[in-house]
Amino acid sequence: MAGNRERRWVRFGIFELDVETREVRKEGKPVRLQPQPGRVLGALISHPGELVTRQELKDKLWDSATFVDFEQGLNFCIRQIRIALDDSAETPRFIETVPRKGYRFIAPVSGSGDAEAIAGFPTRESAAEIPNPPRRMKIVPGLAAAVTLVLAVIAGVKLWWRPAALSVAPQIHALAVLPLQNLSADPEQAYFSDGMTDGLITDLAQMGSLKVISRTSSMQYRQTKKSLPEIARQLGVDGIVEGTIQRSGTRVRITVQLIEACTDQHLWANTYEGELGDTFQLEKHVAEDVANQVLVRVAARNQSSASTPSRVVDARALDEYLQGTYDLNRFSRGSGDEELKLAVDHFQRAIEIDQKFALAYLGLANAHKLKIQSSNEDMQLATQFVQRALQLDPTLSAGWVLLGDLKEGAWSWNEAEADFRRAIVLNPNDAWAHDYLADLLDILGKPDEGWKEFEIAQELDPDQDHIVYALFKRREYDRGIQEILRSLTKDPNDGYAHSKLFELYAAKGLYKEAIGELQQTIKLFGYADVAVKVGNTYATSGYTAAMREYAKVLAHLQSTKQAFMPINIAAAYTATGDKDLAFYWLEEGYRQRGHLSAGVDFDQVGVYPPLDPLHSDPRFTNLLQRMGLPAARIDAPGRSQEKMDKASVNP
Repeated sequence: MAGNRERRWVRFGIFELDVETREVRKEGKPVRLQPQPGRVLGALISHPGELVTRQELKDKLWDSATFVDFEQGLNFCIRQIRIALDDSAETPRFIETVPRKGYRFIAPVSGSGDAEAIAGFPTRESAAEIPNPPRRMKIVPGLAAAVTLVLAVIAGVKLWWRPAALSVAPQIHALAVLPLQNLSADPEQAYFSDGMTDGLITDLAQMGSLKVISRTSSMQYRQTKKSLPEIARQLGVDGIVEGTIQRSGTRVRITVQLIEACTDQHLWANTYEGELGDTFQLEKHVAEDVANQVLVRVAARNQSSASTPSRVVDARALDEYLQGTYDLNRFSRGSGDEELKLAVDHFQRAIEIDQKFALAYLGLANAHKLKIQSSNEDMQLATQFVQRALQLDPTLSAGWVLLGDLKEGAWSWNEAEADFRRAIVLNPNDAWAHDYLADLLDILGKPDEGWKEFEIAQELDPDQDHIVYALFKRREYDRGIQEILRSLTKDPNDGYAHSKLFELYAAKGLYKEAIGELQQTIKLFGYADVAVKVGNTYATSGYTAAMREYAKVLAHLQSTKQAFMPINIAAAYTATGDKDLAFYWLEEGYRQRGHLSAGVDFDQVGVYPPLDPLHSDPRFTNLLQRMGLPAARIDAPGRSQEKMDKASVNP
């Protein structure tokens, strides 16, 4: 049977190539290499020591009907092969470039595979017997490609562009941009490749007729061993964009390729080169070209975005901004306060160099907003900086999201809603804009509208949790537990996830499980001794006593300015039945409005389930009235199980 057929391998150095599948192994371990580069490698190995011309590779390995720029496609394949084999064009050990002619495989080859079987590339003796594939009608790219080229010339950016044959394109409606691979000699340049990936995702996301997965879901695949079809299934996309970036001095080179996800088929590739200060313009050109290749009209973008050209940025300011963004992302993933301080320093230096650099102001605003011990002064500075950013560039979707969040924190509900909606108009693919709007709609007593926005956020950012808290507010406790347990399989040390699970178990009366999750939460946030104390109290005196102990600990943290958590303290006292102390802490939260909470945000007071026992008290109604909020408790799900399934966090 075919399944029992002995596999044949061709060996060269410490590598092996499977004759039939083109799988490459290094010392027995698989090396990731896509099908087309694998076929090119097989073609070269089938003629060891001989020149294989570019024309021969084109005739035998490139279907004339595919809309791939052959020159760029082949260059990309060769680069990918060299990366896989740890080879170099300057000092080759495996593949030698013969200028203007082709390539030669120079390493000794041994093994059980015959030349013709390797990658299906015929020997020269048999090549004449195989007819060329029938040629189909070619469609030359139209006006959009020409406009892109003209724009590039005007911007002073060098694009290597060759009009390619275009066949009927696969139907691609959703894209994921994988992290651009850093080809710079300095591994410390990772911040640069990350920043360029972010920029490309943002530019593509602003093309409203194309669904683009959020960076928080895409960036996890930086060094994954998963296949592209597997990644596509997990993210719910039918197209993948991946590529490389290389920085040398003030020059930047970006190479990207578009891949049909389900088949892993290479559809298109191109290379772009320019000065560091022109990087944002480069990103826009890449995004426009990718959009053109998936037959999305560039004109479908929001008008304000399309009509605002990228300004040239001082290369030093850009470098400081990208380093600041890299440090800020590290802080957001749980690194220490040092990363936040570094981010602030980088953003400030970027602004000193270029006082009209909008993104640097936005980065500085986010840094102040994210401070754990944020004060009213921090919130004022964050507001000041984000307003300056939007003054300089009103098309920054993320800026409107941050401004809306700050206004929500100041209880300017209508203004916050307007800002979130403006962000979505500018960038329909901004998952967090949909998430923040959804949460505000819940607060304002519009749960049906809110749920729709939560669904959109989850679809755009499938690897993140956008629905567990929404389920919690809707008293869908069982469903919420299922989803949070799934997310914890990916990151068992996510303290916030454990805190949500604590609340869900407590809401169901599963107190033993709730205390276990509460202890885990407290440990993960650095208070192991407190976790032991709460656990011992539960073991000896029960759940109510444990909650009283927990409330005292939180109150101490707040009094010593280590954390601001009035809702959490009020909820703990509510669990003990002490309404007076619960209302004391709610009044503290009201009095200290504007602080960023380390726990549940105070604006959630009307919809937070642990406070349900307080709703009948006139003091609670009075509090909501003073905050300008309706009695916004969300009781009824009002949604089908099918919809809930669609919004599930990706397992």
